Amino acid sequence: MRGEKTLGLFFKGLCMGSADIIPGISGGTVALILGIYEELIHSIKTVDLRVIPYAFFAIFRKDYREKLKKILLSIRFDFLVPLLLGIITAFLLLAWIIKEKLLPYYTSEIYSFFTGLILASAIIVCMRIGKFKPVNLFFVLAGLISAYLFLSAAGLHLNHSLPVIFLSGILSLCAMILPGISGAFVMVFLNQYEYMLAALKSFCLPPIIVYLIGAFFGVIGFSHLLSKLLRKSRDAVLSFLVGLMLGGLKAPVSRIETIDISTVTCFIIGLVLVISVEIYASRRNRNGPGVDKTGERDSSLHSR
Repeated sequence: MRGEKTLGLFFKGLCMGSADIIPGISGGTVALILGIYEELIHSIKTVDLRVIPYAFFAIFRKDYREKLKKILLSIRFDFLVPLLLGIITAFLLLAWIIKEKLLPYYTSEIYSFFTGLILASAIIVCMRIGKFKPVNLFFVLAGLISAYLFLSAAGLHLNHSLPVIFLSGILSLCAMILPGISGAFVMVFLNQYEYMLAALKSFCLPPIIVYLIGAFFGVIGFSHLLSKLLRKSRDAVLSFLVGLMLGGLKAPVSRIETIDISTVTCFIIGLVLVISVEIYASRRNRNGPGVDKTGERDSSLHSR
């Protein structure tokens, strides 16, 4: 059973990584589609940044070894490791295939598929928000306008220095875990997308390492904020995320060049896929929701 869950998380990581490669599509949106968004945020939050200095001091002092051990045991490696391996695998193996072989020839079909995915997901997440309150509509509109304005903004012409790449890592990873805001689009906006894609292809280590360091600090810090907001104001946060997804539709819709039988079919497939995942998750939860290793009910979106 554990092996099946690990394999499932690896596959979901593949889906998130594949989406993040495509400008205009957010890995956070895919996490919402797959029902792991809230669990992802709370799991990332378990990574304590004190692990870095503790690991250094543990070389010399026994008390820090105990502290390091305690922190490591609290991190959700069972969730994060297979998911991260899936994301990394997608970046290493699928970046060239998606960017060079699929997008240039099936642009409209791919973005039609993602449009269906995102639209259906936004509706389902909206249905999972608690009792309707007028203030929730405000947060939906705020998210929608924020995403639309950001996606409409002109890009910056920044250089490729290591400090800029470090900042790009922070901002793009924050965007990757926000539905509707594509991490790849942020890289395009900051004039780093093609440069980092070339660095990945040639395995140029300095920019890759600096980007990953920035990404690490960005995603850890931002996940702490999101986790706190989800616990205190879950309906407001989900309403804002729904707005981000709806506003983020501007990116895939603007890239659909023609509307024909193939694009409509891909759009419908996207809709049906999300609905099928939702029905499967609902049936599974009716048969008995999962309980995590701390004894608490699974905090993923579908277990609410």
